Amino acid sequence: MRRTVFNEDHEAFRETIRAFIEAEVVPVYDEWFAAGQAPREFYYKLGELGIFGINVPEEFGGAGLETHKFEAVLYEETARAGVQFGGSGVHVLLALPYIKMLATDEQKKRFLPKFVTGEEMWAIAMTEPGTGSDLAGMKSTAKLSEDGTHYVLNGAKTFITGGVHADRVIVCARTSAPTAEDRRHGISLFAVDTKSEGYSVGRKLDKLGLKTSDTAELAFVDVKVPVEDLLGEENKGFSYLGHNLASERWGIAFGAYAQAKAAVRFAKQYVQERTVFGKPVAHFQNTKFELAACQAEVDAAEAVADRATEALDAGELTPAEAASAKLFCTEVAHRVIDRCLQLHGGYGYMNEYPIARLYADNRVNRIYGGTSEIMKTIIAKDMGL
Repeated sequence: MRRTVFNEDHEAFRETIRAFIEAEVVPVYDEWFAAGQAPREFYYKLGELGIFGINVPEEFGGAGLETHKFEAVLYEETARAGVQFGGSGVHVLLALPYIKMLATDEQKKRFLPKFVTGEEMWAIAMTEPGTGSDLAGMKSTAKLSEDGTHYVLNGAKTFITGGVHADRVIVCARTSAPTAEDRRHGISLFAVDTKSEGYSVGRKLDKLGLKTSDTAELAFVDVKVPVEDLLGEENKGFSYLGHNLASERWGIAFGAYAQAKAAVRFAKQYVQERTVFGKPVAHFQNTKFELAACQAEVDAAEAVADRATEALDAGELTPAEAASAKLFCTEVAHRVIDRCLQLHGGYGYMNEYPIARLYADNRVNRIYGGTSEIMKTIIAKDMGL
């Protein structure tokens, strides 16, 4: 079936990205993998390439487009090459929507030009040790100073993707205590400068997968945050956090589909080259049947991912539809990547092969952005159950 989600502009972008990956990423990717992060300088290259500015208004140095299709191409091309662009996905997919939605004109003039060039990399800090998905239970506080010029931020965050290299972090903290009627009341968002006194990066966390994406613990000890860096209105942060869940879950869904597609590509190439008992592994019926079944699942996931992309661009992707896309695509990717690794035999367990790294990278897709169990709960509620 012919895909209709992409046009000539997207395919031209694909060619540019594929050439960039081959020239700038593949030759050094093993070094990034061993170091546990992409180098900070790499993000300047992404800025020069225009990746960070696609959805940024032209007046701030961006392309002024309102579409997620170029991001979709990035997901497909990085997965195809078996690489990642470090923690840059959070910069665009998670942080940018909050800036566009909540920042004042003055803040946009300060933040967005540097955002586009990669001079200021952004992350978002929600999760705290001991709270996990229970954002209403966060303990970090931001108290307004007596003279009203700044907030004093104290607390800790964990699992912060992009946290090592970030220059600005959207930090969620309590500006008021929760009420008996509403535990979610009193949370506010701040665009915190990581050079601020009292701000520190703790451990760079050693993850099962996503090895080139820097993930860290953050700590705040009496960090002074100017009132000019409050994002949106005070105490309304929790409602803001739910606003971008559909796009975040779309990103995870599309990324998972792209990984599954890449896994089939890696496995097909391997079984055609690998010889056992004097014949290519691809010669055996089991191999053909396994890859055929995987391809059928990838075709279905592609249709779901493409439909979700169109709905997101049209502003029509509902929370339940986003949950459904995430649940389906991540579960498909789980099955397909596992079967494709099996076809590699013992070599599939070696990190020098992209299928092994893909297997580890994929596992978190059913956890972050809302677990598969949470997705099922959202879908069931939408069904009236």
